Amino acid sequence: MWTAIQEAIYRITGTAVGSMTFGERILFLFAKYGPSYLDGAKNTLIVAIISTAVGCLIGLGAGIIQTIPTTKEDNLFKRALVRLCKILLGAYVELFRGTPMMIQAVFIYYGIPIVFGYYMDTLPAAFLIVSINTGAYMAETVRGGILSIDPGQTEGAKAIGMTHVQTMLSVILPQTLRNIMPQIGNNLIINIKDTCVLSVISVVELFFAHKGVAGATYCYFESATIVMAMYLIMTVFFSKLLRWVEKKMDGNASYDLATTDTLAHTTGMYSYPGKGSNFDERSKEYGGKEGK
Repeated sequence: MWTAIQEAIYRITGTAVGSMTFGERILFLFAKYGPSYLDGAKNTLIVAIISTAVGCLIGLGAGIIQTIPTTKEDNLFKRALVRLCKILLGAYVELFRGTPMMIQAVFIYYGIPIVFGYYMDTLPAAFLIVSINTGAYMAETVRGGILSIDPGQTEGAKAIGMTHVQTMLSVILPQTLRNIMPQIGNNLIINIKDTCVLSVISVVELFFAHKGVAGATYCYFESATIVMAMYLIMTVFFSKLLRWVEKKMDGNASYDLATTDTLAHTTGMYSYPGKGSNFDERSKEYGGKEGK
């Protein structure tokens, strides 16, 4: 199939690259180097999606630990351990949010063999770099999402005997997840674009494919146009997909409001006609509904 596409485009162009128009050069490049572009886009998506998922898990754990409450009634070991974890996580967040991912890639890919004597392939290194970078941003996102939940919900959960873990799992985190979904999607879109910095450690992603094609043909602008269009298609697609997921998480937009009669049923204070009550007057007052 790809050979047929190439032949069709060659028939359209049918001339030397130097004599082609801008549009013809784009068609020519995509016909000749299309598989390279597509392989690069595939690797870009694999690294971005998997690393975003792992980074969200890292950020979730870090955000939860950063919001663990401690009081003077807690034993000294717990307070010291929580304090130490918060200091380490704070340093991790500041380090990876305060330095460019390109420098992180160079530091990790070339530094790990020097310090630990362990050599990583480029793709595993890419997963590690993007994951821990995303985790640093997600840690603050999760922390902010947890703190944004009304403290009254935590107090209510504790009032009915729920532990801190039960409160987090059943009350706080489900609401937090919904609140931070836009930021999760934003991080995925950013990672799709920012994987281009991984070309510095020779990860064969979309921008790396562009550099190879441009170096072989000297058609830098034409190749960049193709790559820009492919990045745009990927980001728009996932933006629409994540918007759809957000709407699904919102649930049904229309809800039946509880009426006064319904509330009276649930509280056991409902008065039935025929039992010496003033039901008729109350039903008229609340819309003329008659009890059944």
